[in-house]
Amino acid sequence: MEIVFWIALFLIVYTYVGYGVLLFILLKVRRLLAGRRVPPEPAFHDLPSCTLIVAVYNETGLLQQKIANTLALQYPAGKLKFIFVTDGSTDGSDAVIRSFPQIGLLHKPGRAGKIAAVHRAMEQVDTEVVAFTDANTFLNPEALLKICRHYADAAVGAVAGEKRVMMEEQDDASAAGEGFYWKYESKLKQWDSELHSVVGAAGELFSVRRSLYVPVRADTILDDFMISMNIASAGYRIVYEPEAYAMEGASADVGEELKRKVRIAAGGIQSVVRLKALLLPFKYPVLSFQYVSHRVLRWTITPLLLILVFILNGFLAWQRAGLIYDLLMLAQVAFYTLAYTGYLLEKRQLKVKAAFIPYYFCMMNYAVLAGIIRYMNGKQSAAWEKARRK
Repeated sequence: MEIVFWIALFLIVYTYVGYGVLLFILLKVRRLLAGRRVPPEPAFHDLPSCTLIVAVYNETGLLQQKIANTLALQYPAGKLKFIFVTDGSTDGSDAVIRSFPQIGLLHKPGRAGKIAAVHRAMEQVDTEVVAFTDANTFLNPEALLKICRHYADAAVGAVAGEKRVMMEEQDDASAAGEGFYWKYESKLKQWDSELHSVVGAAGELFSVRRSLYVPVRADTILDDFMISMNIASAGYRIVYEPEAYAMEGASADVGEELKRKVRIAAGGIQSVVRLKALLLPFKYPVLSFQYVSHRVLRWTITPLLLILVFILNGFLAWQRAGLIYDLLMLAQVAFYTLAYTGYLLEKRQLKVKAAFIPYYFCMMNYAVLAGIIRYMNGKQSAAWEKARRK
């Protein structure tokens, strides 16, 4: 029982803290041996041609702002194209876009999901690079400049931008937890990128070489992750570019964030199944190490290990196995009590941020378990369901 307890506890700590520490140490060693990776800086007129694809579903409330933000993006004249896809929209989103001749519009009444819309748009793309972003996110003006400079390196097959969550001081647990999570994730992605490759890209802002794009199956839940990881499995690097960022509001409340996390978790299990070749370290030594450490453990066994460690710790403390088990049990009880306090405060719309992060952590791991069950039951649709945001 003690051996199982310590192995499980080690894996939990490694998943959420240890991997980041190990990654930092490996980077220090790499910098000593090979120096820091420096992104290429091609001349402005030498940047590759690029198409920006935006999948839209009933976003008339934000479309004017999104279009203004899109048209303000800096890029060499004649080298940037825009395609907005509004398949299935019933709120007049297509009519809004038609009033902007600079933007290519694809629209059909039926809704087949985001990935089907993206595949349809890709048939129109004839540029060297294609970038993807969401309708409810806003990019910094230099975003595409910062992203596309990396394609001067022939080893780069995809570039991921940074997601930033816009928060107000009065925001609740969903905002505080989501903001903290993405700051931590961004740091890990920077380190992953410098060591070798980012482990997947998020749909808020990422890009790929057009020649490397491979359509994923229509039932794919995390299409952005699968598209980018297919490129990584072909031997190309995915670079993380923090100076290109997409800003969006936090989820409207914890319920909306939970709905989004469950979908991501279901997609994560699906991705692990379909990318099983990446679990073979002799074929992908560094990428496999990063993939398992940063993604697979979070999406599979770690949430179950949290439950196992709590139960085993209770038995060991009850059996008087040692003071260390008593202290660890007290620490766990205190952490989960704080998380439950965050839940109660959220219900009463009270703001104590010290309780929000433990609450968000528990909510994320619950979402993974719920996502696994949903995927196993075949109940997760590939069609995206728009989450309400602040």
